[in-house]
Amino acid sequence: METPPELSLETTEKPRRRGREERQRAGSSAPVYRPQPKRPFPAVNAVSEDQLEAIHNASMQILEEMGIEVLHDEARAILKAAGADVAPDTNRVRFDRGLVESKLGLAPRSVTLHARNPNRNLTIGGDHLAFCSVASAPNVADRDGGRRPGNRRDFQNLIRLGQTLDTVHLWGGYPVEPADIHASVRHLDALYDLLTLSDKPVHAYSLGRERNLDAFELVRIARGIDRETLDREVSLFTIINSNSPLRLDIPMMEGVIQMARHNQLTVLTPFTLAGAMAPVTIAGAVAQQNAEALAGLVLSQSVRPGAPFAYGGFTSNVDMKTGAPAFGTPEQMKAALVGGQLARRYGLPYRSSNTNAANTIDAQAAYESVFSLWGAVMGGVNLLMHGAGWMEGGLHASFEKMVIDADLLDMITNFLMPFQVNDDELALDAIREVGPGGHFFGCAHTQARYRTAFFAPMISDWRNYETWQEAGSPTAYDRANRLYKDRLEAYQEPPMDPAIREELAAFVAKRKEEGGAPTDF
Repeated sequence: METPPELSLETTEKPRRRGREERQRAGSSAPVYRPQPKRPFPAVNAVSEDQLEAIHNASMQILEEMGIEVLHDEARAILKAAGADVAPDTNRVRFDRGLVESKLGLAPRSVTLHARNPNRNLTIGGDHLAFCSVASAPNVADRDGGRRPGNRRDFQNLIRLGQTLDTVHLWGGYPVEPADIHASVRHLDALYDLLTLSDKPVHAYSLGRERNLDAFELVRIARGIDRETLDREVSLFTIINSNSPLRLDIPMMEGVIQMARHNQLTVLTPFTLAGAMAPVTIAGAVAQQNAEALAGLVLSQSVRPGAPFAYGGFTSNVDMKTGAPAFGTPEQMKAALVGGQLARRYGLPYRSSNTNAANTIDAQAAYESVFSLWGAVMGGVNLLMHGAGWMEGGLHASFEKMVIDADLLDMITNFLMPFQVNDDELALDAIREVGPGGHFFGCAHTQARYRTAFFAPMISDWRNYETWQEAGSPTAYDRANRLYKDRLEAYQEPPMDPAIREELAAFVAKRKEEGGAPTDF
């Protein structure tokens, strides 16, 4: 396994720090937890109510006429008992619109996702936004070591880095796949690392029953609760992807069943790329996305009415010249807006993503992320997957991109803060003090707000050209590379009761002795 060179933590320019370290320098050693961002204005509607109903009706027609291929035997039995039409001797399931509509409104509009540190609990739904790290990348990269296969060392360092970033609220999966751990026990070591190196909420991969059950137990132990409390309190979530077009496979459906039975959050996200796994038109792709998501909702609510469920949108398009996925496109932005409208129509929390298809840290990486973020946020996203660190269409996680994205998420957080208009903010006294032809740098109003008045990004460099040249002409890539190393150096492992850590380790060891989980899906 190729591993990167040892990190050099020497820097020629110390980056500006925010968050926990800055507050400690100001004289406070206790962590200060930033409030979860909320949207202060309505989400944007991309289509009219009539057009939205046309998409809904097209989805109903897909479910009634074409149906969904459901490969999981128990899932078909559950759906048949709920009233779905299961064709004899096939896996095709058709859903009457009356059945679908009977399941709408059962899942909660929002849920509290509990972390082992209660200060990290999150609301998923309503006007709240929660930002995940990059997840599930098979490769990892930084400028020093280049692009390399996922491994546990980098996996752990990405967790440490994300723990230091205030705008990474939770883990959407493994930031990079630690492929040097055997697949049968990888989930045990990976969840142990996530639960000990960080105190933020976590995700469970739905790759067979055993992995779900192990995740429930590991999270229960880490939170120090009993099974009855776990059944009442949502403590982890899973992403369920349909195999578009119109197929729900065995491990994913097992995940829906187990998560619903244990009252944990299912996020059903069809992987509908227009022109490849869905029609080339946005309306057609979203109609198919909607049909697949609603089929998952019916299964979840048939297992346990009221089980938490979120609506996931991941519709983008492919480059028709190469067939490669494209992200941060106008089509993705439009699909994100319409996906949010459908989620609101059904009263469900909404998942979207921060994506790009760039191969390196460059202008493409930045502008595609900004466009995908803008579509997600204005579309009403509640759970933002791949919020920090995603590169190359999800094929690698980047240390530098994680801190750049944290800046973007910080900008969004500040943008979403309510706009204040009062006598103090109108600043008439300051304008009176300065008068015509003066400046506001030294006036009392400015000085009193010097440290808090404006957002101070980590990556942006607002020096003039001459002083920038004198400093060695650092690029955003340079600054991000130095900053991620600086944050890793400053990382402090969050406290955990030694008895809980011991119980976690004992459970992992026991399950490894038992062979872990099957790898033949």
